[in-house]
Amino acid sequence: MMLVFVIVTGTILTTALVLVNGFTAPIIERNSDLRLKRNILAALGIRAGTGDKDVEASFAENVQTSTKGERKFYSARNGDVAFEFRGSGLWGPINGTIALADGLETIRAITIFHQEETPGLGSRITEAAFLDTFRDKRFTPALKLVAAGKPADEYSIDAITGATMTCNAFIRIMNDSLGAATKALKGGAQ
Repeated sequence: MMLVFVIVTGTILTTALVLVNGFTAPIIERNSDLRLKRNILAALGIRAGTGDKDVEASFAENVQTSTKGERKFYSARNGDVAFEFRGSGLWGPINGTIALADGLETIRAITIFHQEETPGLGSRITEAAFLDTFRDKRFTPALKLVAAGKPADEYSIDAITGATMTCNAFIRIMNDSLGAATKALKGGAQ
């Protein structure tokens, strides 16, 4: 009798989970797509409004999508190009977008829409004060991390005190992503 109860209950709950997944999967996909579009628009410096329809309209009007290799690129009218990045941080994945200024030599902006770093320390990589330090930085040959307050050059990024390992992981993600993306954009293999 117990076995029948377990089988019936398991079947009912499994069916419920499959139905809920079928119902929510398109909603999750749409929200993920909107989050990416919002971040691309923000990285490219394009105002999007607050509503979902505003984001869709602004994206359609101002951004052209292209694919090179396996990577998607998003171009603004002014020549700036954005792309999504993913990588392993210290404690988990870090995902976001990078926009390159026209000419593909400097960073226009970076946004982060997912990270799993330590709250109050590593998670500070999402703060505007840190992300703004990447603006107008050259990334070739590579970005480098320096201690906060040290003299910086056009490739240097100040580390966040207490989050050096997260910053090192983030710089590695940036250098890897920028290298692969610019190679693809300039016609090389990925």
